[in-house]
Amino acid sequence: MSDDPTRTNVEQQVVEAVPVESEPSAPSDGDAASASGQAITEPAKLLRIASMVRELLDETRQASIDEAGRSRLADVYQRAVAELREVLSADLQEELAGLAPPLEGVPTESEIRVAQAQLVGWLEGLFHGIQAAMFSQQAAARQQFEELRRRGLLSQNPQAPDAQGDKGSQRGQYL
Repeated sequence: MSDDPTRTNVEQQVVEAVPVESEPSAPSDGDAASASGQAITEPAKLLRIASMVRELLDETRQASIDEAGRSRLADVYQRAVAELREVLSADLQEELAGLAPPLEGVPTESEIRVAQAQLVGWLEGLFHGIQAAMFSQQAAARQQFEELRRRGLLSQNPQAPDAQGDKGSQRGQYL
């Protein structure tokens, strides 16, 4: 399986910050990521932590956990939240801190399940936000490209109907 050319190793990818915008913005001279202030520096790490937390939540739903297990799960939860904070921008760290408070002492099964479910829900919302931002950026880029292409065709063919209003001299364009 490791020699399958269609398979990629996420850990070998070099990834920079991924901007997460709450709403699409018009292109400007400034950097969109710094304007929104929301970024993820290590997406692969974020995905690994999210997968682990989701799996832990599934496991805690299926089995009754003793005190030692609950203590261990609380430690894993706290470490996962700390690891997440390392890859998030300051404003996303604040949001996470408000939604994922520390578990005190040995939590009950219910407390662990609620905390994990809350964290999984927040991570899924974050992923949906990233997808929406990427979609809107892609749509804006496509629109800019179409506008540039349209302007480029007009400058190459000044006799075009849009430039002169003369429909009799229209030539076929394949682009």
